Amino acid sequence: MSRGTVTVAPAVPGDGAELARLEAACFAHPRSEAALRAEIAQPERYLLLVCKWQGQMEGYIGLEYVLDEGYITDLAVFSKYRRHGVGTALLRELERRGRELGLRFLTLEVRPSNAAALGLYRGMGYREEGRRRDFYTDPREDALLLTKYLKNDNTERI
Repeated sequence: MSRGTVTVAPAVPGDGAELARLEAACFAHPRSEAALRAEIAQPERYLLLVCKWQGQMEGYIGLEYVLDEGYITDLAVFSKYRRHGVGTALLRELERRGRELGLRFLTLEVRPSNAAALGLYRGMGYREEGRRRDFYTDPREDALLLTKYLKNDNTERI
């Protein structure tokens, strides 16, 4: 099925309500619209990318970055758009922008029980670098720490 033009672009303040609705649909502890708008307002520290098709938000990805380190804060896709390449498109664009920002790596936490997310990340070259014990609640679960290096500069791994 061809969907036509899908766009991945930085979130704007007008996306705040839809981002909050998506968070509420995907996460046990969603951030508020105000918190999401605050991230949008800090482009020197945060990058929120949204994926839209025919003007409708399908998903988003968040990045917090400091110096040359990038931390993926969230990746969320409305259930009806999952398995249609939305997550892949968001990750690819985030990686492209991460390289433009001069980031050395991108890292994230994911539940070991989230097979779909693990498949996506591992398929895109993210590798397990560690485990955070009891990181998640509702339900309590460890987090796997996955990292993808964007630069091959022979620096020490974290």
